[in-house]
Amino acid sequence: MSGIALMGSLTAGVALGVLFYGGLWITIQRLTITCHPIALTLGSLLLRMAVVLAGFLLVTRGRWQNALLCLAGFMVGRIAVSRFLRVCT
Repeated sequence: MSGIALMGSLTAGVALGVLFYGGLWITIQRLTITCHPIALTLGSLLLRMAVVLAGFLLVTRGRWQNALLCLAGFMVGRIAVSRFLRVCT
């Protein structure tokens, strides 16, 4: 397995983490102005999970090394979003 492919898995994991947790933050921000908070919450959760699951399946291609690096990147994405939002808010 090449280092470039492994770095791609890590990078994809970071992107998926930023997408998932950034989407969560946007959902939370909109809860105060929506007329249907349950629909917004469930719809956002299902959409974010579907995108992340599809991304993980595409990236891993059945290899545990890719899955592990993608998961590590996902956690880095979470940390990045939380630090970014702490600075911005």
